[in-house]
Amino acid sequence: MSLTHRKDLGLLVLRLGVGGVLFAHGAQKLFGWFGGHGLTATAAAMEQMGFKPGRRSALAAGLGEAGGGLLLALGFATPVAGAAAAGAMAGAVAVHYPAGFFAQSGGYEYPLFLGYSAAGLGVAGPGRYSLDHTTCHVLDRPWVAGLAFSASALAGTAVIRRRREHQLAAASSAVPDD
Repeated sequence: MSLTHRKDLGLLVLRLGVGGVLFAHGAQKLFGWFGGHGLTATAAAMEQMGFKPGRRSALAAGLGEAGGGLLLALGFATPVAGAAAAGAMAGAVAVHYPAGFFAQSGGYEYPLFLGYSAAGLGVAGPGRYSLDHTTCHVLDRPWVAGLAFSASALAGTAVIRRRREHQLAAASSAVPDD
């Protein structure tokens, strides 16, 4: 097997693994599949975590994870898929950040790993064994990657900043006046 085919096969394996995990994670939020709670319960949880409005936040997170994961696994619109999944994982990192790095203490290790993996695949491209290759990379162009990752970074920053503002407002209203 040539080096080129090994790299393409390696990208396929990574896309299927990372994309499959992201899809399952998002499907838990959206549909209650794989032991998840579904959109209504996820929306309530998102509200509790400071993501308001909760339903729109749950829908965005679920679509970023499930949609980005499915597209990564298929190797279709790979830069968009990687950027969407990485953006969704940025919100999850923000939630887990106070618990430190390691997952066993509730930290952000796992969402960070998924986000970086999705971003890496979005930047690297899908390889030959992909729908992007079949469609002559019409949605896998450098300008698509630049636009997708810029939009994801801006949206992720806005969502995390808004969450922080909600948390600060809630904390200040909980402090009794003397």
